[in-house]
Amino acid sequence: MTTITRNLPWFIRDLGVSIVGKRCYASLIENLDIYDVDCLKLSLSKGLGLAIVVGGSIVKVPQLMLILSARSARGLSLPAYVLETLAYAITSAYSYRNKFPFSTYGENLFLTLQNTLITLLIIYFPSPSLRHSQNTVSRLTAATFTTIATGVALYSLPKDSLAFLQFATLPLSLFSKVPQIRQNARAGSTGQLSAFAVISQIAGCFARLFTTATEVGDNIVSAGFALALVLNIVLGVQMWMYWGKDEKEDVNLGKAKLTSVSEKERQFNVVVPPQSPLPRSSTPTGRKWARKVD
Repeated sequence: MTTITRNLPWFIRDLGVSIVGKRCYASLIENLDIYDVDCLKLSLSKGLGLAIVVGGSIVKVPQLMLILSARSARGLSLPAYVLETLAYAITSAYSYRNKFPFSTYGENLFLTLQNTLITLLIIYFPSPSLRHSQNTVSRLTAATFTTIATGVALYSLPKDSLAFLQFATLPLSLFSKVPQIRQNARAGSTGQLSAFAVISQIAGCFARLFTTATEVGDNIVSAGFALALVLNIVLGVQMWMYWGKDEKEDVNLGKAKLTSVSEKERQFNVVVPPQSPLPRSSTPTGRKWARKVD
């Protein structure tokens, strides 16, 4: 069997070496050493990391589709998404500048891009309380320029400043989820929040704790993923608690509207025929006849 594994085509060998390195490729693939624990952990971490990066590139797509199909961002907190997007952007810049493997942070880049689109859609489809407060075009323009300026600033900052900002992602992660959790609890529903996105983020945080400990060993990054895991679990519990409540409220609202319409129809469709005066009778009344007889 090792004769085959040691003579694999060059493109397969180069791909394997680029993923797990020469030593682990030789140990696991060429020599079929399944007892090499360190290389097995590294291979598992690389596989999970690549799966997370691929999943992270589409994890927010259902959320985008929900907003676009409903033409509403009801239930989504703008401050929560702004802070969450900033945390993803900082982690991406910090990992890139420290030359971490792309498999350990790649999904943060895709999540930053998707969250930016969701944030712009929340501004484009504001809540009724914000609908007339400012011009939508001016708010979108300001948000776009702010996003570009933030990206340029993160790319230009020195590593020491980025390390401080990476530490700041801990409270950012906390404050990014708290407004959404509070809004869900206040409304008693999760609105247009995507269950797929929440469940995927919970699974991704679990996997990221393992990959970060195996490949990076950065305690700040690990703490950020641990805090995000706890807060995403809270959102998952809220999804379970309020599941289907919006549909029930919509049905009850529809019944109430139908009832009010029918009552209005009964109230306003009652036609009272006009009472015309009775024609004068040519026949004399009983009293006049009686006088005539007398």
